[in-house]
Amino acid sequence: MPSITNPIAAQRSLLASKALVDQPQLCVLGVSGEDRLVWLHSLLSQNLRNLQPGQSVEALALDANGHIESLLNVTDDGEQTWLITDRQDADRLLDWLRKMVFRSKVKVVDLREEFHVVATWAEALTALTPAHTWVDPWSAPVPGGHRYGQAPTEPWAFVLNVLTIADYATLIADASIEWAPQSALDALRVAAHRPGRTEVDEKSIPHELDLLASAVHLSKGCYRGQETVAKVHNLGHPPRRLVLLHLDGSNHIHPEVGDEVVLLEDFEAGNATVRGRVTSVAQHHEMGPIALAVIGRTVPGEATLAVLGQHEPVAANQEVIVPTDAGKVANLPRPGLLGKPRR
Repeated sequence: MPSITNPIAAQRSLLASKALVDQPQLCVLGVSGEDRLVWLHSLLSQNLRNLQPGQSVEALALDANGHIESLLNVTDDGEQTWLITDRQDADRLLDWLRKMVFRSKVKVVDLREEFHVVATWAEALTALTPAHTWVDPWSAPVPGGHRYGQAPTEPWAFVLNVLTIADYATLIADASIEWAPQSALDALRVAAHRPGRTEVDEKSIPHELDLLASAVHLSKGCYRGQETVAKVHNLGHPPRRLVLLHLDGSNHIHPEVGDEVVLLEDFEAGNATVRGRVTSVAQHHEMGPIALAVIGRTVPGEATLAVLGQHEPVAANQEVIVPTDAGKVANLPRPGLLGKPRR
Protein backbone atom coordinates (compact mmCIF):
# COMPACT_ATOMS: atom_id res chain seq x y z
CA MET A 1 0.00 0.00 0.00
CA PRO A 2 2.42 2.74 -1.19
CA SER A 3 1.56 6.21 0.07
CA ILE A 4 2.52 9.70 -1.08
CA THR A 5 4.44 11.35 1.74
CA ASN A 6 4.79 14.85 0.27
CA PRO A 7 1.56 16.70 1.23
CA ILE A 8 1.67 19.04 -1.75
CA ALA A 9 2.30 16.23 -4.22
CA ALA A 10 -0.50 14.23 -2.56
CA GLN A 11 -3.03 17.02 -3.10
CA ARG A 12 -2.06 17.42 -6.74
CA SER A 13 -2.27 13.69 -7.30
CA LEU A 14 -5.73 13.70 -5.75
CA LEU A 15 -6.87 16.58 -7.95
CA ALA A 16 -5.67 14.63 -10.98
CA SER A 17 -7.72 11.60 -9.82
CA LYS A 18 -4.54 9.55 -9.53
CA ALA A 19 -4.64 8.77 -5.81
CA LEU A 20 -7.05 7.23 -3.31
CA VAL A 21 -7.67 8.09 0.33
CA ASP A 22 -8.54 5.39 2.82
CA GLN A 23 -11.55 6.22 5.03
CA PRO A 24 -11.37 3.84 8.02
CA GLN A 25 -13.24 6.40 10.15
CA LEU A 26 -16.38 5.84 8.04
CA CYS A 27 -18.72 2.86 8.05
CA VAL A 28 -21.85 1.64 6.31
CA LEU A 29 -25.36 0.86 7.54
CA GLY A 30 -28.28 -0.33 5.42
CA VAL A 31 -32.05 0.07 5.48
CA SER A 32 -34.24 -2.25 3.41
CA GLY A 33 -37.99 -2.77 3.12
CA GLU A 34 -40.74 -1.13 1.10
CA ASP A 35 -41.28 1.69 3.62
CA ARG A 36 -37.59 2.59 3.95
CA LEU A 37 -37.60 5.95 2.13
CA VAL A 38 -40.82 7.27 3.68
CA TRP A 39 -39.61 6.10 7.08
CA LEU A 40 -36.17 7.74 6.75
CA HIS A 41 -37.85 10.88 5.40
CA SER A 42 -39.77 11.16 8.69
CA LEU A 43 -36.62 10.84 10.80
CA LEU A 44 -33.89 12.79 9.04
CA SER A 45 -33.43 16.39 7.89
CA GLN A 46 -33.37 15.70 4.14
CA ASN A 47 -36.20 15.01 1.67
CA LEU A 48 -35.78 11.28 1.09
CA ARG A 49 -39.30 10.29 0.10
CA ASN A 50 -38.53 10.55 -3.62
CA LEU A 51 -34.86 9.56 -3.55
CA GLN A 52 -34.00 7.98 -6.88
CA PRO A 53 -31.68 4.97 -7.34
CA GLY A 54 -28.10 6.22 -7.63
CA GLN A 55 -28.90 9.72 -6.35
CA SER A 56 -26.57 11.06 -3.63
CA VAL A 57 -27.82 13.28 -0.80
CA GLU A 58 -26.63 14.37 2.61
CA ALA A 59 -28.82 14.23 5.71
CA LEU A 60 -28.55 14.89 9.43
CA ALA A 61 -29.79 13.03 12.45
CA LEU A 62 -30.66 15.73 15.00
CA ASP A 63 -31.63 15.52 18.64
CA ALA A 64 -34.84 17.04 19.96
CA ASN A 65 -33.15 20.43 20.38
CA GLY A 66 -31.80 20.51 16.83
CA HIS A 67 -28.20 19.62 17.71
CA ILE A 68 -26.35 17.47 15.19
CA GLU A 69 -25.90 13.85 16.25
CA SER A 70 -24.81 12.28 12.94
CA LEU A 71 -23.79 13.36 9.44
CA LEU A 72 -25.19 10.89 6.91
CA ASN A 73 -24.26 10.29 3.27
CA VAL A 74 -27.30 8.65 1.72
CA THR A 75 -27.94 6.74 -1.52
CA ASP A 76 -30.45 4.12 -2.63
CA ASP A 77 -30.11 1.27 -5.13
CA GLY A 78 -33.81 0.55 -5.57
CA GLU A 79 -33.82 -2.17 -2.92
CA GLN A 80 -31.73 -0.82 -0.07
CA THR A 81 -30.79 2.61 1.26
CA TRP A 82 -27.10 2.95 2.08
CA LEU A 83 -26.08 5.18 5.00
CA ILE A 84 -22.40 6.15 5.27
CA THR A 85 -21.54 7.74 8.61
CA ASP A 86 -18.70 8.22 11.06
CA ARG A 87 -17.83 5.14 13.12
CA GLN A 88 -17.94 7.12 16.36
CA ASP A 89 -21.64 7.85 15.74
CA ALA A 90 -22.66 4.44 14.38
CA ASP A 91 -23.68 2.64 17.58
CA ARG A 92 -25.93 5.47 18.76
CA LEU A 93 -27.42 5.92 15.28
CA LEU A 94 -28.06 2.21 14.83
CA ASP A 95 -29.72 1.93 18.23
CA TRP A 96 -31.96 4.95 17.56
CA LEU A 97 -33.00 3.77 14.10
CA ARG A 98 -33.95 0.32 15.39
CA LYS A 99 -36.01 1.86 18.19
CA MET A 100 -37.94 3.94 15.65
CA VAL A 101 -39.07 1.07 13.40
CA PHE A 102 -42.41 0.39 15.17
CA ARG A 103 -44.76 -1.06 12.51
CA SER A 104 -42.95 0.27 9.45
CA LYS A 105 -41.87 -2.31 6.89
CA VAL A 106 -38.17 -1.66 7.22
CA LYS A 107 -35.09 -3.53 8.36
CA VAL A 108 -31.98 -1.76 9.66
CA VAL A 109 -28.78 -3.69 8.96
CA ASP A 110 -25.29 -3.23 10.40
CA LEU A 111 -22.87 -3.51 7.46
CA ARG A 112 -19.73 -2.35 9.28
CA GLU A 113 -17.99 -5.72 9.00
CA GLU A 114 -18.94 -6.29 5.36
CA PHE A 115 -17.88 -3.07 3.61
CA HIS A 116 -15.04 -0.55 3.64
CA VAL A 117 -15.03 3.04 2.34
CA VAL A 118 -12.38 4.60 0.08
CA ALA A 119 -12.43 8.19 -1.23
CA THR A 120 -11.61 9.35 -4.75
CA TRP A 121 -11.70 12.73 -6.49
CA ALA A 122 -14.09 13.67 -9.30
CA GLU A 123 -14.78 10.13 -10.50
CA ALA A 124 -15.56 6.76 -8.98
CA LEU A 125 -12.95 4.10 -8.43
CA THR A 126 -11.97 2.40 -11.68
CA ALA A 127 -9.56 -0.26 -10.42
CA LEU A 128 -12.53 -2.22 -9.03
CA THR A 129 -16.29 -1.86 -9.29
CA PRO A 130 -17.61 -0.46 -5.99
CA ALA A 131 -20.72 -1.95 -4.44
CA HIS A 132 -21.99 1.61 -4.19
CA THR A 133 -20.78 5.21 -4.65
CA TRP A 134 -21.75 8.53 -3.09
CA VAL A 135 -20.98 11.87 -4.75
CA ASP A 136 -20.85 14.88 -2.41
CA PRO A 137 -23.47 17.54 -3.34
CA TRP A 138 -21.69 20.30 -1.38
CA SER A 139 -20.64 22.57 -4.27
CA ALA A 140 -24.14 23.96 -4.97
CA PRO A 141 -27.20 24.29 -2.69
CA VAL A 142 -29.52 21.30 -3.09
CA PRO A 143 -33.28 21.70 -3.75
CA GLY A 144 -34.93 22.88 -0.56
CA GLY A 145 -31.60 24.03 0.90
CA HIS A 146 -30.23 27.47 1.68
CA ARG A 147 -26.61 28.70 1.64
CA TYR A 148 -25.93 31.66 3.92
CA GLY A 149 -22.56 32.60 2.51
CA GLN A 150 -20.98 32.76 -0.92
CA ALA A 151 -20.37 29.57 -2.85
CA PRO A 152 -16.78 28.38 -2.33
CA THR A 153 -14.44 29.17 -5.21
CA GLU A 154 -12.20 26.17 -4.55
CA PRO A 155 -13.37 22.91 -6.16
CA TRP A 156 -14.76 20.04 -4.09
CA ALA A 157 -15.45 16.83 -6.01
CA PHE A 158 -15.48 14.21 -3.26
CA VAL A 159 -16.60 10.65 -4.05
CA LEU A 160 -17.01 7.80 -1.55
CA ASN A 161 -16.65 4.26 -2.85
CA VAL A 162 -18.17 1.41 -0.84
CA LEU A 163 -16.14 -1.78 -1.32
CA THR A 164 -16.60 -5.30 -0.07
CA ILE A 165 -13.92 -6.35 2.39
CA ALA A 166 -12.52 -8.75 -0.22
CA ASP A 167 -12.27 -6.02 -2.86
CA TYR A 168 -10.63 -3.68 -0.37
CA ALA A 169 -8.02 -6.32 0.42
CA THR A 170 -7.34 -6.67 -3.33
CA LEU A 171 -6.99 -2.92 -3.63
CA ILE A 172 -4.45 -2.46 -0.86
CA ALA A 173 -2.40 -5.37 -2.19
CA ASP A 174 -2.05 -3.65 -5.59
CA ALA A 175 1.36 -1.95 -5.56
CA SER A 176 0.47 0.17 -8.61
CA ILE A 177 -2.16 2.20 -6.72
CA GLU A 178 -1.14 5.43 -4.98
CA TRP A 179 -2.64 6.39 -1.64
CA ALA A 180 -2.79 9.96 -0.37
CA PRO A 181 -3.00 10.70 3.38
CA GLN A 182 -6.14 12.06 4.99
CA SER A 183 -4.34 15.37 5.52
CA ALA A 184 -4.22 15.93 1.75
CA LEU A 185 -7.97 15.47 1.45
CA ASP A 186 -8.55 17.68 4.49
CA ALA A 187 -6.57 20.50 2.86
CA LEU A 188 -8.90 20.44 -0.15
CA ARG A 189 -11.93 20.17 2.14
CA VAL A 190 -10.94 23.17 4.26
CA ALA A 191 -10.27 25.30 1.16
CA ALA A 192 -13.73 24.39 -0.18
CA HIS A 193 -15.41 25.47 3.10
CA ARG A 194 -16.66 21.90 3.55
CA PRO A 195 -17.48 21.10 7.20
CA GLY A 196 -16.76 17.58 8.38
CA ARG A 197 -17.21 15.57 11.55
CA THR A 198 -14.43 17.50 13.32
CA GLU A 199 -16.51 20.70 13.05
CA VAL A 200 -19.37 19.10 15.02
CA ASP A 201 -19.58 19.19 18.80
CA GLU A 202 -22.41 18.64 21.29
CA LYS A 203 -23.77 22.18 20.68
CA SER A 204 -23.64 22.28 16.86
CA ILE A 205 -26.76 23.16 14.89
CA PRO A 206 -26.83 22.97 11.07
CA HIS A 207 -26.98 26.75 10.52
CA GLU A 208 -23.59 27.33 12.17
CA LEU A 209 -21.80 25.13 9.62
CA ASP A 210 -23.82 26.21 6.54
CA LEU A 211 -25.22 22.68 6.37
CA LEU A 212 -28.64 24.02 5.36
CA ALA A 213 -27.05 24.19 1.89
CA SER A 214 -26.50 20.46 1.52
CA ALA A 215 -28.14 18.46 4.32
CA VAL A 216 -31.48 20.10 5.17
CA HIS A 217 -34.71 20.45 3.17
CA LEU A 218 -36.50 23.48 4.56
CA SER A 219 -39.93 22.66 3.11
CA LYS A 220 -40.36 19.07 4.29
CA GLY A 221 -42.56 17.85 7.13
CA CYS A 222 -41.80 17.06 10.73
CA TYR A 223 -38.63 15.35 11.94
CA ARG A 224 -36.79 15.42 15.22
CA GLY A 225 -35.14 18.83 15.70
CA GLN A 226 -37.13 20.56 12.95
CA GLU A 227 -38.53 23.23 15.28
CA THR A 228 -35.03 24.53 16.05
CA VAL A 229 -34.05 24.42 12.37
CA ALA A 230 -37.09 26.47 11.34
CA LYS A 231 -36.99 28.91 14.25
CA VAL A 232 -33.31 29.84 13.91
CA HIS A 233 -33.50 30.08 10.11
CA ASN A 234 -36.66 32.19 9.99
CA LEU A 235 -36.65 34.19 13.22
CA GLY A 236 -33.25 34.05 14.89
CA HIS A 237 -29.52 33.79 14.31
CA PRO A 238 -27.18 30.86 14.98
CA PRO A 239 -25.04 31.55 18.07
CA ARG A 240 -21.81 30.55 16.27
CA ARG A 241 -20.47 30.53 12.72
CA LEU A 242 -17.96 28.58 10.66
CA VAL A 243 -15.02 30.57 9.29
CA LEU A 244 -11.96 29.84 7.15
CA LEU A 245 -8.73 31.13 8.69
CA HIS A 246 -5.78 32.19 6.56
CA LEU A 247 -2.94 31.60 9.00
CA ASP A 248 0.28 33.57 9.26
CA GLY A 249 2.89 31.02 8.21
CA SER A 250 5.96 33.19 8.75
CA ASN A 251 6.92 31.36 11.95
CA HIS A 252 6.26 27.93 10.41
CA ILE A 253 3.90 27.13 13.30
CA HIS A 254 0.87 24.97 12.64
CA PRO A 255 -1.98 25.30 15.13
CA GLU A 256 -3.79 22.20 16.34
CA VAL A 257 -7.43 21.20 16.44
CA GLY A 258 -8.92 22.55 19.65
CA ASP A 259 -6.70 25.64 19.86
CA GLU A 260 -8.45 28.78 21.10
CA VAL A 261 -9.38 31.66 18.80
CA VAL A 262 -9.35 35.24 20.13
CA LEU A 263 -9.40 38.74 18.69
CA LEU A 264 -5.82 39.80 17.92
CA GLU A 265 -6.37 43.31 19.28
CA ASP A 266 -7.69 41.89 22.56
CA PHE A 267 -4.70 39.57 22.85
CA GLU A 268 -2.28 42.44 22.27
CA ALA A 269 -4.13 44.49 24.91
CA GLY A 270 -3.78 41.62 27.41
CA ASN A 271 -7.50 40.92 27.87
CA ALA A 272 -8.25 38.23 25.31
CA THR A 273 -11.58 36.39 25.60
CA VAL A 274 -11.97 33.04 23.87
CA ARG A 275 -14.23 33.56 20.84
CA GLY A 276 -14.05 30.05 19.36
CA ARG A 277 -11.88 27.05 18.57
CA VAL A 278 -10.00 25.59 15.63
CA THR A 279 -11.69 22.48 14.21
CA SER A 280 -9.49 21.57 11.19
CA VAL A 281 -5.95 22.56 10.17
CA ALA A 282 -4.27 22.08 6.78
CA GLN A 283 -1.37 23.06 4.55
CA HIS A 284 -2.93 23.81 1.16
CA HIS A 285 -0.87 23.45 -2.01
CA GLU A 286 -1.78 26.99 -3.15
CA MET A 287 -3.27 28.83 -0.16
CA GLY A 288 -0.63 27.80 2.37
CA PRO A 289 -1.59 27.24 6.04
CA ILE A 290 -5.35 27.39 6.53
CA ALA A 291 -7.88 26.20 9.09
CA LEU A 292 -11.56 25.99 9.85
CA ALA A 293 -12.82 27.37 13.14
CA VAL A 294 -16.19 27.74 14.81
CA ILE A 295 -16.41 31.17 16.45
CA GLY A 296 -19.07 33.39 18.01
CA ARG A 297 -21.50 34.87 15.50
CA THR A 298 -20.94 38.42 16.72
CA VAL A 299 -17.19 38.39 16.05
CA PRO A 300 -16.83 41.03 13.28
CA GLY A 301 -16.13 39.48 9.90
CA GLU A 302 -13.33 41.92 9.16
CA ALA A 303 -11.53 41.40 12.49
CA THR A 304 -8.04 39.88 12.59
CA LEU A 305 -7.91 36.87 14.89
CA ALA A 306 -5.19 35.04 16.80
CA VAL A 307 -4.91 31.31 17.45
CA LEU A 308 -3.58 30.33 20.87
CA GLY A 309 -2.26 26.91 21.90
CA GLN A 310 0.93 25.16 22.94
CA HIS A 311 2.83 27.47 20.59
CA GLU A 312 3.37 31.14 19.85
CA PRO A 313 0.19 33.08 18.92
CA VAL A 314 -0.61 32.75 15.22
CA ALA A 315 -2.36 35.67 13.51
CA ALA A 316 -5.24 34.78 11.18
CA ASN A 317 -7.38 36.63 8.66
CA GLN A 318 -10.97 35.51 8.17
CA GLU A 319 -12.65 34.30 5.02
CA VAL A 320 -16.34 34.36 5.88
CA ILE A 321 -18.28 31.14 5.36
CA VAL A 322 -21.34 31.79 7.53
CA PRO A 323 -21.91 35.57 7.74
CA THR A 324 -22.70 37.41 10.95
CA ASP A 325 -26.27 38.11 9.79
CA ALA A 326 -27.11 34.46 8.94
CA GLY A 327 -30.68 33.50 9.78
CA LYS A 328 -33.81 35.59 10.30
CA VAL A 329 -34.81 35.18 6.66
CA ALA A 330 -38.48 35.80 7.48
CA ASN A 331 -37.51 39.43 8.20
CA LEU A 332 -40.44 40.00 10.57
CA PRO A 333 -40.63 43.42 12.28
CA ARG A 334 -39.33 43.50 15.84
CA PRO A 335 -42.13 43.97 18.39
CA GLY A 336 -42.23 47.10 20.53
CA LEU A 337 -42.72 47.25 24.29
CA LEU A 338 -46.48 46.77 23.97
CA GLY A 339 -46.16 43.84 21.60
CA LYS A 340 -46.93 45.90 18.51
CA PRO A 341 -44.55 45.73 15.51
CA ARG A 342 -42.16 48.64 15.28
CA ARG A 343 -42.45 50.66 12.08
